[in-house]
Amino acid sequence: MSQNWSRRRLIQTALAGGAGLSLARFASADDVAAAEAAKTPEFFLEIHNTHTGETASTVLARGAKLDPTALALFRNVLRDHRNGESHEMDPRLYDQLHALALAAHCDARFEIISGYRSPESNDKMSSRPGSGVAKHSLHMQGRALDVRLKGCPCSDLRDLALAAKQGGVGYYQRSDFVHIDTGAFRTWVG
Repeated sequence: MSQNWSRRRLIQTALAGGAGLSLARFASADDVAAAEAAKTPEFFLEIHNTHTGETASTVLARGAKLDPTALALFRNVLRDHRNGESHEMDPRLYDQLHALALAAHCDARFEIISGYRSPESNDKMSSRPGSGVAKHSLHMQGRALDVRLKGCPCSDLRDLALAAKQGGVGYYQRSDFVHIDTGAFRTWVG
């Protein structure tokens, strides 16, 4: 039995094949999007302000998108505890915290010794002799945090931050915290 290829049948076959290829292209794009989402999963972060006793514990990012509600919650917990002023925080700080917790093989549960610092608070602190507070601190721009990671000695956290080279790293052994920021890579001991 031979198949009779009329012009009409040829066009129908070509259209059906083209539709199949288009559907395959859509399925392929969905598969790629799903694969990309799997590479950048949700990331959870907990921050506990040691001065106010407040804790924010939430999923901060889903894939590459930061959750605005979580950012507002963190902004509040990271406010200047001396006068209540808050400031937008550099999202790269959260990336650093997440990466440090992964490198330390710990849950991302951080104690915050200092987050945002208003210029007024910074001036008072930096005017005290031997305070170790910089007059132009990145804390005033929402670009620095003084932290501890639960389950990770601060000396190990410092080493991980130094290896990452994502910004400034200060180690305050006596006060037992690590300073991280999103400025140029530099190191110091306080």
